[in-house]
Amino acid sequence: MGGTGVLDREERESLSPFRHFTAADWGRLREDTERISLDEVSEIFLPLSRLLNLYVGEMQELYRVTSDFLGRADKVPYIVGVAGSVAVGKSTTARILRALLARWPNHPKVDLITTDGFLYPNRLLEERGLMQRKGFPESFDIKRLIRFLSDVKAGSRNVEAPLYSHFTYDILDGETVTVDQPDILVVEGLNVLQPWKPADGDEPQPFVSDFFDFSIYLDADEATIRRWYIERFLSLRRTSFKDPAAYFHRYSKLSEEEAVQTADAIWTSINLANLHKNILPTRQRADLILRKGDDHRIREVYLRKI
Repeated sequence: MGGTGVLDREERESLSPFRHFTAADWGRLREDTERISLDEVSEIFLPLSRLLNLYVGEMQELYRVTSDFLGRADKVPYIVGVAGSVAVGKSTTARILRALLARWPNHPKVDLITTDGFLYPNRLLEERGLMQRKGFPESFDIKRLIRFLSDVKAGSRNVEAPLYSHFTYDILDGETVTVDQPDILVVEGLNVLQPWKPADGDEPQPFVSDFFDFSIYLDADEATIRRWYIERFLSLRRTSFKDPAAYFHRYSKLSEEEAVQTADAIWTSINLANLHKNILPTRQRADLILRKGDDHRIREVYLRKI
């Protein structure tokens, strides 16, 4: 190392729990997958879908052997978690993964849920003084989310998850999505990799991530995510916010400068605080870190060493 005290790349990688790839290196791993009929082929997501396909196949074989040994045929879904900050692109990543994974013949049934549905309703958040902490761990019904994942992982039929509307900024009362023994379930959310901290008197419970077979963290520089958040806010101000029924309709009347200031204030007081305290500290718990550049393209991939 010499006298600088700085580790070179080889030394850093030998100490890191992750294998590091450039986007070009990762893209080369898609060799021999071109025969699969996938329209949404990319240098990042196609090799990722192939890797997950291999993992799912191994898990399915393990379950088959175990079922034969126990004399029972349980169908256990493979669960993939997708975590990261607001505005980093979790929803898009989750949808791409769902589409690509469903193309593989040994696991055609792939479902997707977002943990937004497990937020407490606004009326409860208001009663508890948590509306300004929406998205923080305490704003979620973690026990209900754990029950949902436990039932899905146990192979239960027709497990229901609540639905959330970004238009009304609230849970859709009485509306649910049903998950019925999928081969793979993709679970997307802000805090899905965070260990659960029981309150005084609560019994210990599993973490959300305990139900994951594979986890992905979407990463980018804070300044870049802030810019993406503000750009998204301005776009919504020009579109869905204009509807009088929209929860954030009041923001549609702001000037461009006022809208930027408002978005920046929301980002700093809520989303950046949540990122620092609850989301970013969980990055190292992921099996795969996808790091984006300023243009939203994934530039680096970190895969946990086996």
